[in-house]
Amino acid sequence: MYRQDFPILNQKIHQNKQLIYFDNAATSQKPTIVIDALSQYYHTQNANIHRGAHYLAAKSTGDYEQTREVIQQFLGAKHTEEIIFVRGVTEAINLVAATWGRQNIQKDDEIILSEMEHHSNIVPWQLLAQEKQAKIKVIPITDSGELMFEEFEKLLSPRTKIISIVHVSNALGTVNPVKKMIEKAKQNGIKVFLDGAQASVHLDINVQDLDCDFYAFSGHKVYAPTGIGALYGKKELLENMIPYHGGGEMIKEVSFENGTTFNTIPHKFEAGTPNIADVIAFKYALEYVQKIGKATIRQHENELLEYATEKMLQIEGLKIIGTAKEKISVISFIVDGVHHSDIGTLLDMEGIAIRTGHHCTQPLMHRLGLAGTSRISFALYNTKEEIDTFIIALKKVIKMLK
Repeated sequence: MYRQDFPILNQKIHQNKQLIYFDNAATSQKPTIVIDALSQYYHTQNANIHRGAHYLAAKSTGDYEQTREVIQQFLGAKHTEEIIFVRGVTEAINLVAATWGRQNIQKDDEIILSEMEHHSNIVPWQLLAQEKQAKIKVIPITDSGELMFEEFEKLLSPRTKIISIVHVSNALGTVNPVKKMIEKAKQNGIKVFLDGAQASVHLDINVQDLDCDFYAFSGHKVYAPTGIGALYGKKELLENMIPYHGGGEMIKEVSFENGTTFNTIPHKFEAGTPNIADVIAFKYALEYVQKIGKATIRQHENELLEYATEKMLQIEGLKIIGTAKEKISVISFIVDGVHHSDIGTLLDMEGIAIRTGHHCTQPLMHRLGLAGTSRISFALYNTKEEIDTFIIALKKVIKMLK
C-alpha cells in the first residue's frame, strides 16, 4: 500500500533482478515526501539559522524548530528544550557519557549495561570507566535472547549510578522490559539511558510514562535522512550538565578577559552550524509515520515476522537466533555448514539486500558462540510476496554453498 511512496524500491539490479530491501534495521528507505523536503530546502530557503535577520534565515529557523516540537510530541516529552539534535544515537550516548558521566561517575562507581548492547552503547561507557576508574557490570541474557531480570536486580548496588540499555536489540529484535527496569532503578536512585534506535519506528514511546532520564533515537531508522537524531533528557539534568562541544550558538557571551557564559538548553549542546536540511526533513518523516500510525505499521510488520519465521523454520539446517517472546520484525539466522557472509553475497546477486556479520554486537555474538549471523528486517513497505521470493532464493543459495 505504501510502496509507491519509496522510489528506490522501483529499481532493478544485477541483471534485471527486482530489488528486495530487507536491511531496515541498518537503515530505512526514504519516502518521496522526505526526499522532496530536502530538495525544497536547498531550492528555496537555504540559510543559516537562529541569528539571521532576513527572510530565508527566519523561514529556516522556524522550520528547524518545528521539528523539535514534533519530536517532543513523538517522544511524549514535557518540554521542547528537552530535545537536543545530535547526529544519531551514537553521538547522544557519547554526549551523556562525556557530560553527565564525567560530572557524576567517580572511582569505583558502577555502570550497568547488557550483553546485547550495540558497540555504541558500550565503548563510550568503557572510555568513561577507564578515565574515572569506575566499573561496568553486564546483565546476562538467556539462550533465547532475553535479559535475565533477576540477575539484573542482583547487579544493583549503592555504587550503581546509571543503567544504559537498548530498548530493542538490533541483532535479535528482542524488546526489553525497560519500564520494569526503570521502576527498579528509580527505587534505588539510579539514572537510566534508553537506546531507542530500533524501537523508535516500531513501538509507542512516552518518556514521561517510562520515566527514563535519557532517550535517544536516530532519524535514518525512522524514514528520515542519515546524520540526524535526537536526544531527550530530563530538563533538570540537562540544565546541570556541562557543554559537550564548544563553538557558536552554544554561548551567551565570550571574552578573553571574563571567559564564556553558556546558552540555555537545548542550544548549550548544539554548537556550530547544524544539519539544517536534514533536521527539517526529519519532521516530514515523523509526520509520515504518525499519519500511518505505529499500530498499523506494527501490525503489518508482525504479520511479516510471523510469516517469514514459519517459512524459514521449514528450511533444513536453518536456526533462528533470538526467539524472545517480545520482539520486533528482525530475524537473525544461521545455516549449518554455510558462512553468513556467503549467504549475504549470493542473495545480493538475486536482488535481495540483507545484513551479515556481528551487527556491531560482538559481545552478544561471543555470548551466543557465534562469529556472526545473517539478518533480515522488515519495514512498512515490505510484502509477503517479497518473503516468498527470499525463501526461494535462500534455498537456492544454501544448495549452492553446501
